Amino acid sequence: MSALLEVDNLETAYGASQVLFGLSFCVQSGEVATLLGRNGMGKTTTVRSVLGLTPALRGSVRFCGERIDGYTPDRIARMGLALVPEGRQIFPNLSVKENLLAFAANRSAASEPWCLDGVFDLFPRLAERVRHMGNQLSGGEQQMLAIGRALMTNPLLLILDEATEGLAPLVREDIWRCLDALRARGQTILVIDKYVQRLLKLANHHTIVERGRVVWQGDSTKLAADPALWQRYIGV
Repeated sequence: MSALLEVDNLETAYGASQVLFGLSFCVQSGEVATLLGRNGMGKTTTVRSVLGLTPALRGSVRFCGERIDGYTPDRIARMGLALVPEGRQIFPNLSVKENLLAFAANRSAASEPWCLDGVFDLFPRLAERVRHMGNQLSGGEQQMLAIGRALMTNPLLLILDEATEGLAPLVREDIWRCLDALRARGQTILVIDKYVQRLLKLANHHTIVERGRVVWQGDSTKLAADPALWQRYIGV
């Protein structure tokens, strides 16, 4: 596998408050990778910097071998990065179908791109609510819609920021099953989440962040073998 996303010595600040301090990690093409750590440690800021939403002070971000730090968010999105944001941020006054079609594009030039039928096969509950407005959906259904909306862009890299946060256990399992299915299709995914036990089964590689710095990197076998590491940096 080759590196699809390469983040090198990233430093980012909000005004005078620096959040990231030389953070580096890679996401290989075709793998599922994670960013782990307690709340407030810099995970979402990392994603924002990758997507050009919060410009980095120093360091570099490369996507498909091209340096993208300094690019505008819309240009980065068109290159094939898609975010399922914390809080979902779907359009409340559009129907399920309209939310999905508004983002339809084949940014990865896929031979079999995602379409409405594909999203509805992945999330049958959305098919049942195709005419419902976004604000008529439950939290779990909104999360499914947010993932489906991102898939409709046919991204090379799908980033999920706390995709299972606040969901009921059964709905959360629906999301995990969806991610398992996407992994089986070869979708490259970067996940920020706190459910380490589930991520051990899903992901190939993990990066733990503490106070804006990478403190550990490794595969699921190594992470599973060191529960003390979870207690120290993830609070499981």
